[in-house]
Formats: sequence, structure tokens, C-alpha cells
Amino acid sequence: MASDPVSDRWRIASGVTPDLASIDPSTKDGAPGGKSETKATTDALRERLIELQARLYAEGKRSLLLVLQAMDAGGKDGTIRAVFAGVNPQGVRVASFKAPTDLELAHDFLWRIHAQAPADGELTVFNRSHYEDVLVARVHHLVPEDVWRSRYGQIRHFEQLLHDSGTTVVKVMLHISKDEQRERLQERVDDPGKRWKFNPGDLAEREHWDAYQQAYADAIGHTSREHAPWYVVPGDRNWYRNWAVLQILVDALGRMDPQYPPAAEGAEGITVA
Repeated sequence: MASDPVSDRWRIASGVTPDLASIDPSTKDGAPGGKSETKATTDALRERLIELQARLYAEGKRSLLLVLQAMDAGGKDGTIRAVFAGVNPQGVRVASFKAPTDLELAHDFLWRIHAQAPADGELTVFNRSHYEDVLVARVHHLVPEDVWRSRYGQIRHFEQLLHDSGTTVVKVMLHISKDEQRERLQERVDDPGKRWKFNPGDLAEREHWDAYQQAYADAIGHTSREHAPWYVVPGDRNWYRNWAVLQILVDALGRMDPQYPPAAEGAEGITVA
């Protein structure tokens, strides 16, 4: 019998609301060793991801969607850079969702999201996502409670549609501590090379930390399902985070097991003059 995938340690079971306060953001639990040993394993996982993504692109029949969510300074951009280094850019796309435009606000909240869903053969990363509409919208009372609560069911139906259409949906929350966020925000202020990333609005958002933690826990509990699972990855240690996200992706693609299409008939044995 095959053993359980490594990524199961971060997976939130269907219908379970996680207690985020009980998940240590700085843990090294399960890592294949210390920082250097884990980085070596990360490099091997990245090579495996490159191979599997190439097969997914060549197969051209299915797709994978990685949803990345985190608090401000949670490491989404750094994760994307580290995890997808060396991956064929022809088959990988990143979609970032910022404050909606007037046109987007004139449609349902999933309108702009669905347009960015991966095509056959693609691996698409959502840097923030439709979950902002049950996080920011909830914390800042942008819509009435009955509206954002109804979105849980709409999200479940949307992700079921993607699944039924051949898209594997993987959702990852990068879970950092409030102290780690403070250090990262301060680093943005102090480092001239990172100062462009600092937004004074992040300090105002930080005041809503507890409300966001509850909003994340509820959103995960309402929408983690067998066909579209949530993973809560401890994110205070970048090297651990990168290893974990790579492991999740490699496990997901390994279960998909994409295959290269057969060669054109008669191609074998041809000698090119």
C-alpha cells in the first residue's frame, strides 16, 4: 500500500475549521533535516516539478490551479520566485488580483476570477484570489454579512466546476506570525532596495490581525474539500515554506500523472538528412 503523501501534514480535512493559533508558523516539523539539508531536497523537488509541469503542458488536456493567500508580507511573491525558478514559462502563468476596477465591481465577484482560470496544459498561480471577497470584504464590512457568507457556497460550486472541467485545485495559506510580519514590514522600511514594496496601508491592515485570522479560519473551514483542499503552510522560515509548497505541488501533479502524448505515427526510426 502506498504511503500517505508528505503534503498531508499541512492539509486541512474537508469541513474542518483550523485553529490557526495552534499551528506554529516557525515550525520545522517534518523537514528532511536542517536548513541546508532541506534546501537540497527542495532543489530535487523543483527538478521533479519541472518534469511534471513539462508533461502537463505537453499533454494539454488538464490543468492545475495554485491559489496562494497570506497576510501582508506573508511571502507570496517570494514563494512564486523560489518554487517556479527554472520552470518553462510557456506553461506557467501568474494572475494577481488587486482592488477590483469599476468594471469588475459591475459584475459578480467571480467574473474576473473565472477569466483567469488555467487553460488546458497550464499551471496557473493566483497571487491573492476570490478569497479576498470573504476576507477583506468581511473584515472591512464592504458588503453585508449575508452577502459574504453566501459566497462560501458560491466558491465551493465554482471550484467544483473547475475540478469537473479537468482543473486540479490546490489552495495554500502561507501562515506567518504577527511578530514575523512586523519584522518583514520593518525590513521593507529600512532596506532601500525593498522600500518600494512598503505600503503605509499595511500598518492599518495589521490592526485587524485577529479579525483576519478568524476570517481565514472560517473561509478554510467552509471551502476545504476533497476536490479543492486547503493547506496551511508554516511560513516564518522561507526555506521550510518553499520546501513545503514544492512538496504540495509535486504530490498534486504526481497524483495527476500527466503523460507525454504519443509521437506522430512513423516518427520512430526516422533519420533526418
